[in-house]
Amino acid sequence: MTTENSLALAPGKWTLDPLHCTVEFTARHMGISKVRGRFHAFDATLEVGASLEESSLNASVDMSSVDTGNADRDAHLRNSDFFHVEQHPTMSFASTSIISTGDNTYDVTGELTINDTTKVETLNVVLHGTETFPGDGSFHAGFEATATISRTDYGVDFNVPLGAGGFVISDKIGIELDIQLLAPAGSEVA
Repeated sequence: MTTENSLALAPGKWTLDPLHCTVEFTARHMGISKVRGRFHAFDATLEVGASLEESSLNASVDMSSVDTGNADRDAHLRNSDFFHVEQHPTMSFASTSIISTGDNTYDVTGELTINDTTKVETLNVVLHGTETFPGDGSFHAGFEATATISRTDYGVDFNVPLGAGGFVISDKIGIELDIQLLAPAGSEVA
């Protein structure tokens, strides 16, 4: 049972199940289509407290694990025009507040750091429920999170102008996360 001041999850540290998660992004290309990408290496923990105020989310992404399905584009994303992974190998998010916005929906606001620049961003999160995995008996919670950020806010401002106006790559980047977390060891689950 959820209340506006708590999560419907056992208290303690919920950890990532990386085999059942995706961290994806989209950018508009020339204003006419979307290019999709994902990161393959990431981690997240959700510390569930007695209330939302006592709960927190922390996540990190290995920027070198970017994959857009095109090796040349991925190499360009890793260089200094975009992510500069040699100097800034990790993107991180640390929540500062979790607020209930409805039945199993939350705004998770926190500090997102990309290229050593930190800005406040909000993830719109849906808790899709919990279930026991029949393969090993582990207890999982499933979340979906979305946000839109400005890449130029983080110094990711490489672009090429188009002849008719505008640019090849959109400033706004869509973020889409599908995440499963594992219950704390020994926690009581319903």
